[in-house]
Amino acid sequence: MDKNLKKTIMMLIAFAIVFFAVVMNISKVWSFVSGVVQMILPIFAGLLIAFVLNVPMRAFQRLYNWMFRKCKKKPGNKLISILSLFSTILCLFLVVSIVALLAIPEIIESAKSIYALLKQKIPQLMSLLEKYNIDTSKIREWISAFDVNGLMSKITSGAGIVLVSILNFATQTVSGIVSFVFACVIAIYVLLSKDTVKRHSKKLLYIAIKKEYADKVCDVARLTNKMFAHYLSGQCIEAFILGSLITISFLIFRIPYAGIIGLMTGLSAFIPYVGAFIACFIGAFLILLVSPMQALLCIVISSVIQFIETQFIYPHVVGNSVGLSPLLTLLAALVGGNVMGFLGIVFFIPLTAVVFTLLKEYTDRRLAEKNIKIE
Repeated sequence: MDKNLKKTIMMLIAFAIVFFAVVMNISKVWSFVSGVVQMILPIFAGLLIAFVLNVPMRAFQRLYNWMFRKCKKKPGNKLISILSLFSTILCLFLVVSIVALLAIPEIIESAKSIYALLKQKIPQLMSLLEKYNIDTSKIREWISAFDVNGLMSKITSGAGIVLVSILNFATQTVSGIVSFVFACVIAIYVLLSKDTVKRHSKKLLYIAIKKEYADKVCDVARLTNKMFAHYLSGQCIEAFILGSLITISFLIFRIPYAGIIGLMTGLSAFIPYVGAFIACFIGAFLILLVSPMQALLCIVISSVIQFIETQFIYPHVVGNSVGLSPLLTLLAALVGGNVMGFLGIVFFIPLTAVVFTLLKEYTDRRLAEKNIKIE
C-alpha cells in the first residue's frame, strides 16, 4: 500500500475516533470549551479595546510628531506613544463625563415628564377610542389590575429569592469588572508596545507559513486596519455632528426633549441610513404626547438636517472609505446587530467592506487572467 494513502487512512480513522468521543461526551466538551473561552475572553477583549483606541492614538502621535518636528531634541517614539495613549484616555474620559453630565439629568427629567403626561393622556386616549366605538375594556382591566401595593408585597414575601438574585448579579458584576480591568491592562500594554508586537507577529507568521501566503495575510491585515480606522473615526465625528445639530435646532425652535433626542440621534448614527430616522420617529412619538404640531415640526426639522448631513457633511467626513453600497451596508448592519448587538453593527460594516474589497480584487484578477472585459 502507498505510504501517502496509508497515512491518509490513519488520519481519517483518528479523526473518526476523536469525533465519536466528542459526540458521546458533548456536555463535558462544551463545559471545557466554555471554561477556556472564559479564560481567554479578557485577552480578546483587550485586543479589541487596543484596536479601537489605536485609531485616536495614531492621530495624537501624528499631532505630537508635527508639534515636535522643529525641536532640536525630539522626544523618542516611546515617550510620544505614552503621551498619545494618555491623551486618548483623557479625551475618552472627558467625552464620557460630559455626555453623562448632560444626558443623565435630561433623561431623569424626561422620564418624569413622560410619566406625568401618560397619566394625564391615557384617560383622554381611552375616551377618544370609545368615541369611535373601539372596545377598551381589556386595556382598562389591565390598568385597574396593576396593583403597586400587591407588587411590593410580592417583592417583600420573596425577599429570599430576590436576595439570592442580587448576590448572583453582584458576583457576575464583580467578575465582569475584573475581566474588564484585565482587558484594559492588556490593551494598554499592547498599545505601548504595538511596534514590538507587530514585529514579532510578522516574524512568527513568516516562520509558520510560506512567504507568498504571509504577504497576503499582511495585505489583508493592512486593508482591515485601514477600513476599520476610517469607518470608526468617520462615524464618531459624524455622530457627534448630527447629534449636535439636532440638539441645537430643537433648542432654537423650543421643541421639548432636545437633549435626549439629540443623544439618541448621535448614538443611532452608527446605524447608517436608517438609524437617524429611527431616533426621529421615537422622538416624534415622545413629543406627540406634548403637542402634535411640535411632533410634526420635529419630523420636518430632523428630515431637513438629515438631508443636509447626508448630502454635504457625510461625504466629506466619512466619504466612501468603506466602499459599500447602501444595500450591503444595511445587510451588514442587520446581520451584525442580530449576532453581536450594537458592537456587531459597528464592526460588521467595515468587516463586510474588507470581504467585499478582497472579493472584488479576486474577481478582477481572474477576469484579467481570462482576458474578459465586462462593460
